[in-house]
Amino acid sequence: MSFKTVVRSLQTLSYVGSYRKIRDRPYKFYCAAVLGTGYIAYSQMKRNKAEMKEIIQLKNYMAEPITPLSELEKNQDDMKTQMELLIMRIQAEFCRALEKEEDQAWEDEKTADDYDFDNDVFLPSPEAKFKVDRWTRKEGGGGITCVLQDGRVFEKAGVNISVVHGKLPPAAVQQMRSRGKNLQSSELPFFAAGVSAVIHPRNPMVPTIHFNYRYFEVQDKDGVQWWFGGGTDLTPYYLSEEDAVHFHLTLKHACDAHDPSYYPKFKKWCDDYFTITHRGERRGVGGIFFDDVDYPSQQEAFEFVTSCAEAVIPSYIPLVQRHKDDAYGYHERQWQLLRRGRYVEFNLIYDRGTKFGLHTPEARYESILMSLPLNA
Repeated sequence: MSFKTVVRSLQTLSYVGSYRKIRDRPYKFYCAAVLGTGYIAYSQMKRNKAEMKEIIQLKNYMAEPITPLSELEKNQDDMKTQMELLIMRIQAEFCRALEKEEDQAWEDEKTADDYDFDNDVFLPSPEAKFKVDRWTRKEGGGGITCVLQDGRVFEKAGVNISVVHGKLPPAAVQQMRSRGKNLQSSELPFFAAGVSAVIHPRNPMVPTIHFNYRYFEVQDKDGVQWWFGGGTDLTPYYLSEEDAVHFHLTLKHACDAHDPSYYPKFKKWCDDYFTITHRGERRGVGGIFFDDVDYPSQQEAFEFVTSCAEAVIPSYIPLVQRHKDDAYGYHERQWQLLRRGRYVEFNLIYDRGTKFGLHTPEARYESILMSLPLNA
C-alpha cells in the first residue's frame, strides 16, 4: 500500500468519525456553529477592511512618506508603519477637503455672464492650494508641512505630519516623568509619529478647528513603552449651539463605536486641558482630548485613534459650508482677532505639543509654530 493511500484512508476514517459525532449532536449545536462561523467571518472582514485603508498609495499622499518605501513594505505589521500610513492618509484627505471648499468659493464668486468680455477671452480663477514642504532632520526622520494662506475661505490652514526618531533629551524625558511616565534614563531612544492641524478661517462666523493624533514609543532598560494621544477641539468666535451639538455628536459616535466610557471621559479631559489659566477662560467649546492611551491593546487603541481622526472632516466641513458666506463687518473682525490672541497665548504658554517640539533636538520651528494665525 502506497503512502498516499494510507493518508487518504486515515483522512476518510477521520471524516467518518467526525460526521458520526456531529450527527449525534442536537439541532441547536448546528445553529450555534453556523452563527459562530458567520460572526468570525464578519469580524475578520471588518479587520481586513480596516487594515486595507492603510495600504501604501503614493499618488494620493501630499508627498512621499518619510520612511523609505522598502522599509514600510517590509514592516507592514509594525505599529510604526501603520501609524505613518494613517497620518499620511488623514493629512491628504483633510487637505483635499479644504481645497475643495476654496475651489467652490471661487466658482460661486462670479460666473462668465457676470463679466464684460469677449467670449474668446479665457478668464482664469484664482486658486488657493496647499504648499507642500517635505523636510528631514539629521537625527532621524522628518515631516511634511502643508500650509494654505490667503484663501477666500481660509486665511491660514496648516496640516502637518511628523515621523521622527532619535534620542530623547533630558528636558523631554523630564516632561514625560511629570506626567507619570516611569522612564529609567535621562536620554532614551524614541519614535514619534503624528498629524496635527489648525485651521483659521477668514469669516468670523466659521470656527477654528484643531486636531492632533500621535503615537509614541520609548525604549528603556525595561523594554519598549508605547502610547497614543490626541484629540479634536473647536474654537468658535461667535457661538452657535447647533454647530456645537453637531461637532460633539460626531466625536461621540466615533468614541462610542469603541467604548461608551471614552467620550465623557475624554470630553472632560479636553475641557480641563484647553483652559487659559491666567485668564480663567476656556479656549473654545471643547471636543475630546486624551494622552497616554495604552489600552486595551495596541491594535484596538490604533483603531480607536483611526476612528477619531476620520471623524474630523464630517465634524467640521459642514460648519464651514454653513457659515463661510455669512455677513460680517469691522466689529466682528476685531472680535475674531482678539480671540485669536487668546489662541496664541494658550499655544505658546500651555500647549504640551509645542513644549515637546521646542525641546526636541534639530527642532523645526516653522512646523512647531504652524498653528499661529497670520493675524491676531
